[in-house]
This record gives sequence, C-alpha cells and structure tokens, in this order.
Amino acid sequence: MTTDTPPDQPVPSIEEFLAALPRGMGDLNKKMGIELVEISPDRVVATMPVEGNTQPYGLLHGGASVVLAETLGSLGAGLHARPDRVPVGVDINATHHRAATSGTVTGTATAIHLGRTMAAYEVVISDEQGRRICTSRITCALVAKERVGL
Repeated sequence: MTTDTPPDQPVPSIEEFLAALPRGMGDLNKKMGIELVEISPDRVVATMPVEGNTQPYGLLHGGASVVLAETLGSLGAGLHARPDRVPVGVDINATHHRAATSGTVTGTATAIHLGRTMAAYEVVISDEQGRRICTSRITCALVAKERVGL
C-alpha cells in the first residue's frame, strides 16, 4: 500500500464515525443488512446476509456484492480523507468467483493507495467457510466537502 499523507487523527469508534456521517450507514446499506465490524483508513470489514440480497435463482446478487465493496472502500477512503474531504467513487469493478446461497458474507477492504486526492482499495468478499466469493477494486476521488454540498 502506498500513502502520500501521514495519519493525523485517531481512528474513531464505529459508532462515533457513523454518527458523524450525514446519513449514518445510509438507507441502502441498512436495507441490505450491512454491519460494520472493523474500521480504519487501512482496512474496513463488514458483514452482509445473503438472505434478502439474492437474484431470481437464489444466489447472492452480484450487485449486492458490489454495493458491499463500494461501501467498504468509500468508508475507508472517508476515514483517510476526513475531516476536510469526502470520497466520491470514480471506478469500481468486480470479479465473481463463486456463488453464495445462504448465510453471511464478509467483506474486507484493504487499502492499495491512500493519497491526497485519491484512495484505492481491494475488497475481498468471502463466505462463512472462508471461500472467496468476489474480488473488487474501488477508486475514490477525495474532494473538498464544499464541492459536494456538505
């Protein structure tokens, strides 16, 4: 992982971080049942149930995996960028390796690059047996809060 800026603030608790966000976890993340487990600019971990997030054949929806990945990468980038900048996703991709049909999946976002104007993360989503379900990469621009109306 590369970084252009040293950490200048202690990492808040999950509760403190969510309370500081304009909409907490956000409505979509709440509907999908995404729950944060660990947060830092370098690594963000969360879980998501398969049930309720499936496509018509009963498999975990690929879009649900992408939502989880974008959430984790964006939150990590937001932790890195705070307090004056916010993350705006500019690119995301995902490779779906295997299906999940039940249980809970866990996403782990690991920082690839933490810069002044950009942050990138690799996100690995795995099932309860530790098998890789999806690999995603997300890049976020880090923009001044004023530019997005905050």
